Amino acid sequence: MNKVFGFIAREFREILPAMIYFMIAFHIVALSHALSLERYGIEAKTSVAATIMALIVAKAILVADALPIINRFPDRPLIWNVLWKTMIYGLVAFAFRYLEEWIPRIGDADGLGAANQALLAEVVWTHFWAVQILLLATIVGYACTSELERVLGPGTLHRYFFGGKRAAGS
Repeated sequence: MNKVFGFIAREFREILPAMIYFMIAFHIVALSHALSLERYGIEAKTSVAATIMALIVAKAILVADALPIINRFPDRPLIWNVLWKTMIYGLVAFAFRYLEEWIPRIGDADGLGAANQALLAEVVWTHFWAVQILLLATIVGYACTSELERVLGPGTLHRYFFGGKRAAGS
């Protein structure tokens, strides 16, 4: 039983930074999305949806980080891995956003293809892409931060931002 709790605690500590980052980012995106849709009388997703999406994307990013292909350019300047991770994480975010719009339409449509056709016809694409751009901007920030953490060493950024034992070189 202690091994199970230890595993859960370790997983939670691993996911916590990404979860907090994306929870803040997704709530900002949800708020700006709600504000832009309010004018048209369209009700936006709740903060619960933003929180659930943050949890899912944070876990998906941690799974992607475990793949050997994620650090494809470890010996090149940081921008290489930042752009690579941004592309991968951006594709994950796009897939999640598309599924978020598609899944609710499945119950109302006659099959998966009809649900996709309904999505293509009903979604306000300017809003979809505006939100996607905001997400991509937050993903760039996350990729930059995670690459700095990788290069500087685990815990270094945390010590610089929140204190504790001084980081090496300070």
